[in-house]
Amino acid sequence: MSAKRLKKCVLWLMAAAPVCYAAATYWRILHQAGLNEERAADAIVVFGAAEYDGHPSPVYKARLDHAARLYHRGLAPIIIVTGGSGKDPRFSEGVVGREYLKTLGIPDLQLIAETQSPDTAESARRVATIMFVNNMHTCLAVSDGYHIFRIKHMLQRQGITAYGAPRPNSRPQTFWKQQESAWHEIGSYTLWLAHVT
Repeated sequence: MSAKRLKKCVLWLMAAAPVCYAAATYWRILHQAGLNEERAADAIVVFGAAEYDGHPSPVYKARLDHAARLYHRGLAPIIIVTGGSGKDPRFSEGVVGREYLKTLGIPDLQLIAETQSPDTAESARRVATIMFVNNMHTCLAVSDGYHIFRIKHMLQRQGITAYGAPRPNSRPQTFWKQQESAWHEIGSYTLWLAHVT
């Protein structure tokens, strides 16, 4: 093979590699979003979402409601809720989630609030620490469907075996919203990979 043809092949491979990576990651995110892996575990981990003046946003409420149903089905004895204060210095997502779950009949002793993390990666690190201190190694990860792929990889990197338990009806309803969510996750996952490798 001539040097010119070899150079063209190398350039083609360099151009194709990111496309193949993005396509494979896109498929993996969508595949995971469609899975329900509910089973017995050491804990249920609810990944935070926005709170408004001490009340969970509709998305966060739906995640918390789903976690409460899993708890009442006896799938795990503990619920861990995550999330820092974001732009609201008075409330953290973790505390708001814990207080809301208490209204759903979850005893305070069965709730752990992680209240410092600013993002999903930090939530995964702090959750892993909480779980290991409490001799827990498996969890049901509760979030939106497209978010589960990234969450599972982040928890697995910390040594936690995570199973996806996406909140019902969390997949975007329109094609363009699906694309927006999937590509957001591809970007976030790629940035995390670049940071940890």
